[in-house]
Amino acid sequence: MDNSLGDYLRSRRARIQPQDVGLPEYGRRRVPGLRREEVAQLAGVSVDYYIRLEQGRGSHVSDAVLDAVARVLGLDPTEREHLRDLARPGRTGREAKAPKGPRRPVQRIRSGVRLLLDRMTDVPAFVLGDRMDVVAWNALGAAVNGFTPSGTSGRATAGSGPSGPPNMARSTFLDPDARTFYHDWPAVAAETVAHLRLYAGRRPDDERLAALVGELSVRSEDFRRLWADHQVKEKTYGVKRLRHPLVGDLDFGYETLALPAEPDQLLVAYTVPSGSPTAERLALLASWSADGSGADSGAGAAGEAGPPEQPEQPEQPEQPQQPDRLDRRP
Repeated sequence: MDNSLGDYLRSRRARIQPQDVGLPEYGRRRVPGLRREEVAQLAGVSVDYYIRLEQGRGSHVSDAVLDAVARVLGLDPTEREHLRDLARPGRTGREAKAPKGPRRPVQRIRSGVRLLLDRMTDVPAFVLGDRMDVVAWNALGAAVNGFTPSGTSGRATAGSGPSGPPNMARSTFLDPDARTFYHDWPAVAAETVAHLRLYAGRRPDDERLAALVGELSVRSEDFRRLWADHQVKEKTYGVKRLRHPLVGDLDFGYETLALPAEPDQLLVAYTVPSGSPTAERLALLASWSADGSGADSGAGAAGEAGPPEQPEQPEQPEQPQQPDRLDRRP
């Protein structure tokens, strides 16, 4: 039987040393970190109560007990929220605001969000949905990241199912080019798993997530190791350093915005200072995309048809072919 709460508590107490919380050490320890008895003592609860909590029998645990345990284990605000999600699934945090019942097979994007993406012509942007699926993007977001509609080629679609959208977790761990594309691949991989682990706490009954985690665990030793570490992290803002196959190094900042009425959808936008080398390379990439060598704007949700169909254009005289390197996808 799955015991995510117990696994998480054990992983967190394993990283706390007795001297970190003012306890004396008594000889060698069979396991790293604090003993269950020590956590119980410091949290002010009985040993039996804490053992039952680690056994996953804490569905009626109080906020006061969870706060005490979180304090002993040195949890940050995101880790505290994750602890509450695991202890009382579906009752707290963003999960309480999310629609109940099984996840929708189709992740839909509101027309206003799609219009916003299309108006962000000089900003690479995309929308992350359930399980880190990329459910929508603009033209520059596609040109930078290699997003393509379902069933076609592209860097970010590596490993995606035949009817599914691009998925950032699959591309990070299953695409052989990812370690070159991301300057700091180990950090990106760790952040990806930490965000996916946080989502898993909010959606414990998501069968597609379970399938995704199972697939990545089988196919990637790195994912399996990071998943077992139980780190959680909210996707907020930061730096993204890429090595683009067409224009070279791109150094972005990024901002993440939660979308109203869709708690599991995040709008991610890359930022770059005007006049910087990245801004110049991004402008060059945008011009190539406008000429037809970039990816399509927009995206279909999983199970949908993808970008709106474009009207047929009259046949144009043959143009000189771009250099081969421009035809490559990131």
